[in-house]
Amino acid sequence: MSGSEEGFTRGSFDACEQVSALCPVEATVLGYYPNLGSGIFFAIAFGLCTIAAGVLGVWKRTWTFGAAITLGLLLETLGYIGRILLNDNPWDKDAFQLQICTIILAPTLICASIYLTLKHIALALNPSLSRVAPRWYPRIFLPADLSCLVVQAIGGGLAAAGGEDDRALVDGGNNAIIAGVCLQVVVLAVFGGLGLDYFLRVRRYMASSEVDPERLAMWRNGKFRRFIDAVMGAYVAVFIRCIYRIAEMAGGWGNHIMQDEISFLILDPTLILIATYLLTIFHPGLFFPQMRNGYRKGGAGDDDVSKESAGDTTTGESGNEAGVVGAETEMK
Repeated sequence: MSGSEEGFTRGSFDACEQVSALCPVEATVLGYYPNLGSGIFFAIAFGLCTIAAGVLGVWKRTWTFGAAITLGLLLETLGYIGRILLNDNPWDKDAFQLQICTIILAPTLICASIYLTLKHIALALNPSLSRVAPRWYPRIFLPADLSCLVVQAIGGGLAAAGGEDDRALVDGGNNAIIAGVCLQVVVLAVFGGLGLDYFLRVRRYMASSEVDPERLAMWRNGKFRRFIDAVMGAYVAVFIRCIYRIAEMAGGWGNHIMQDEISFLILDPTLILIATYLLTIFHPGLFFPQMRNGYRKGGAGDDDVSKESAGDTTTGESGNEAGVVGAETEMK
């Protein structure tokens, strides 16, 4: 893919494989040598977080949450390895495709880990206050998130297949990527609206005279509140990143926003790094054990996992709708 409209029409850069007088770096899609220091920093930072998230997911048995965030982090790590390779050769088409595909797709998987939390929060605090039955949150948002992933993956495949020669195919791929990111923003906005609505209803409930003492203790628990704050922070970071991606892709390959490395480093990897570190440092296995698979009060089977949770294979983690009502005070 040429870095400019002129490159498509003249075809003058089709054979470029290295930077030279006839193949300037300005004619690449990015239009610059990706900064080596930032590439190394983000590759290491995401790589370390990948290991931590994977270990925590297995150790604390948060299978679906752990798998989603670990895979998303792995893709981010691979993306910045691609940018390290591009620093050596900005015309390296394989490295460019590696970084563009992985960095575009990774946040969709991180969104999936965020979507899983609302079900378990609603079950723990008061499922009756949710406008949507808690078990339906993952059943609605995970397929929607998968749709975003598929659309963006198709777009990336089309753009890659178009290469330097087929502008129509490249444009079609770009439009598909934009559509996928726009869909992701819509899904995130709906999720955020439902989450905010539930939070406001719960806050009113906790201030009322009808509040259950155990649920109030859960609401006031410091570890639980830190987990909630971390999820909210991660959500805002990913949402801003997705809006940036729409603006970046809207101008086509090689537009001035795509060729502004500083804005990219601030609004994409920095925001995703903040989101993933929040979700890993304040991991639900440590701060919100109700999300663990087979969670039971006090560990070895004080409470039975509810039938709904045992039969809910959508998340792979226990919903514990019946048992969790008596378990809120476990968070210490």
